[in-house]
Amino acid sequence: MALFFVADPPVTRSLRAGLLETWTDASNAGGAIGFVPPISPRDVEPLLDEQLSAVDQGRMLLVVGLDGDEVRAAGFIERNTHRLMQHWVWVKTVMVHPEAQGRGAGFALMLALAAQARSMPGIEAVRLTCRGGLGLEDFYARCGYKEVGRVPGAIRVGPGDERDDITMLLPL
Repeated sequence: MALFFVADPPVTRSLRAGLLETWTDASNAGGAIGFVPPISPRDVEPLLDEQLSAVDQGRMLLVVGLDGDEVRAAGFIERNTHRLMQHWVWVKTVMVHPEAQGRGAGFALMLALAAQARSMPGIEAVRLTCRGGLGLEDFYARCGYKEVGRVPGAIRVGPGDERDDITMLLPL
């Protein structure tokens, strides 16, 4: 499966539906994308619409990995509005559909997100956070990111199940 990556695509009904399906299915497959499974599209819709609104307003940029016309990977780049921190961006809501997992789609998505960040004037680094306990920091390290911070127990996924909030940095 070779994905074709598109930055800032027009958000059509079909694209929105593909993003909703990918986010829901990836979360239910164990992905740490802001939810704890099981979830339904109804759970995801408000967050997806919030991020698509930010894209529409120019505060975020959407990068989508397509297999034909099917969404198989996506991530958002959020511009930093603090006047002293506008030289770096956040990567958020990184997702790969379960059918594309284990085939290099996640690595390809991270390369596409970094390439998009590099194309943004004045951007020198990319930051992201990830949930501890899943080995995500190892994946992001293979993508060139370095762990630069960790808050123990900051994410509560269930009673008595706290995970570290890990901050990763990719200098461009």
